[in-house]
Amino acid sequence: MRIGEMVRRTGVSERLLRYYEEQGLLAPERLPSGYRVYEEKDVETVRHVRTLLAAGLTTDTIARVLPCVRDEGERLVPVCPELVAGLRQERERISRAIDDLQASRGLLDAVIAAAPQPVAAGSR
Repeated sequence: MRIGEMVRRTGVSERLLRYYEEQGLLAPERLPSGYRVYEEKDVETVRHVRTLLAAGLTTDTIARVLPCVRDEGERLVPVCPELVAGLRQERERISRAIDDLQASRGLLDAVIAAAPQPVAAGSR
């Protein structure tokens, strides 16, 4: 299928499909004219990429993860033993980022709470 059909089937823009290709996440066939031709498996790959991005993984990590997951209904299942340890490390990275953001929000809340009432009321 051509890129327009791929966009329609996945809901992902042409620009994003090209980005996934640059990142090594997709490898469509190229016609002599330069047009990209996608296969049915590429639709599934894009769905996997979207799921893993939503889970907080970087495209570098996703490139390493993709060959080691399979689709099982509505979820991705790791099939390489070493993958689970790497995913646990990613989960820890995300947890640390959440902790840092919560600490930042707490500090910002303290600054906002310290504002005099007329200043605080005017910022709504």
